[in-house]
Amino acid sequence: MMMMRHLPVRHVTIALVGALALGGAAVARNPQFQGADPHATFIDGELWVFPTGGPGGSWAADRFGAFSSRDLKAWRSRGEVLRIDTIKWIKDDGAREHFLWAPGVATRDGKWFLYYSVGPQNPTPSRIGVAVADRPQGPYTDIGRPLVTGGNGFEAIDPMAFIDPKSGKAYLYAGGSAGAKLRVWELNRDMTSIAREVPVDNPPQFTEGAFMHERNGTYYLSYSHGRFNGPDYSVHYATAPSPTGPWRYRGAILTSDRRHKGPGHHSFVVTPKGETLIVYHRWENPAGPAPFKGERQVAIDRVRYAADGTIRPVVMTDGDKAPTLP
Repeated sequence: MMMMRHLPVRHVTIALVGALALGGAAVARNPQFQGADPHATFIDGELWVFPTGGPGGSWAADRFGAFSSRDLKAWRSRGEVLRIDTIKWIKDDGAREHFLWAPGVATRDGKWFLYYSVGPQNPTPSRIGVAVADRPQGPYTDIGRPLVTGGNGFEAIDPMAFIDPKSGKAYLYAGGSAGAKLRVWELNRDMTSIAREVPVDNPPQFTEGAFMHERNGTYYLSYSHGRFNGPDYSVHYATAPSPTGPWRYRGAILTSDRRHKGPGHHSFVVTPKGETLIVYHRWENPAGPAPFKGERQVAIDRVRYAADGTIRPVVMTDGDKAPTLP
């Protein structure tokens, strides 16, 4: 059962690395801070990260926060963006406890949209919600109903919204874990309602955490494979001529090495200078065999493309070998 993969321990201190946390000179380093499932995006030249967990020194499964950095050396907490007690439909399934994880953000027509997973996944189905704000740091207001509900072998988790730069259409990607099923929907212009589901094939080695980006007319669907707390957790990808396939499997690009284990649930971002980065979580030199225990850490590394557009294997870095922003 994969239900517990994203659920963080309540009230664990977030270890922010850099000037804000240490009080000294800002030094680039990996890992960046404690967290999981980071969705990253550039806003006015600053990298924002929306992870599973909460802001300001506590990591709880009942809220989301955001962090930002102008140099990838010092990080600023942007505060809470959404709390579970503001989601009015959260208890409609009758489950005793509920958890939030795997946020994804998008912006359109001057509004910001926060998509998120709601568990448990058993015995009640998982659900995906969406909340809206006038600015990236929120506060976000939930739309009052779940956008997608799981069931019949489909786990409604790990949402990611992508606006196609060619057509202007918006798509929602979601699903995975025990069902390992990817589904895609076209969203209406309001980004909070579904126009239709688009049938897609399941890409090879897909488990969860889908992410879509486009480069030079090619669409890259990347995703996590394996179990979140094991050494096989990794990032694979496929390419396509459209946001919905057909997929051409290209292989793994981010895998465990001697020190770092289980890298995955990632985002791709392009810096103002045009460099592509991958923002992901990993286990730092975990003690003992899987299942790994402790907390995952957010890291950032460089992405290189070959001349034919394929992605070269990502090299995970430590300390001041991590990328920075000028």
